[in-house]
Amino acid sequence: MSQTHANEPAAPRPAGHATVRPTGWVGWIIFAGVTMIVLGAFSIIEGLVAVFQRSYYLVGPNNLLVHVNYSTWGWVHFGIGVAVVLVGFGVMTGAMVARVLGIALAVISAIVNLAFIAAYPVWGIIIIALDVLVIYALAVHGREMKYV
Repeated sequence: MSQTHANEPAAPRPAGHATVRPTGWVGWIIFAGVTMIVLGAFSIIEGLVAVFQRSYYLVGPNNLLVHVNYSTWGWVHFGIGVAVVLVGFGVMTGAMVARVLGIALAVISAIVNLAFIAAYPVWGIIIIALDVLVIYALAVHGREMKYV
């Protein structure tokens, strides 16, 4: 093995192999991952409330966009929440699969919360807005995380 000395020039790099350095935008991916974990936890809580405390919400299940009982809504929120938490941890590893699943789950979460918005309007709007930010972060800046 040869050792390089401080005075020797570095070996030339093959064409097309530029060094890629992460930028400050990596913070968006950390934001997306942490936000997904928090949103997933809140979705799990929201689901458990729907299953065990049906009278908590503003309207009855017949006044929602999809007319199913709150137990069904609760299990849907619970399942989405668990998936979002798990994928949120994956997003922070920089895995492409986690990014794609993260975008898909954020879209599903936004749609479900839009359909559920009559039950808890302010919370639904907040969740949808955060889902949009997660989609932006993962779609635009996601590839930079793999270089960290």
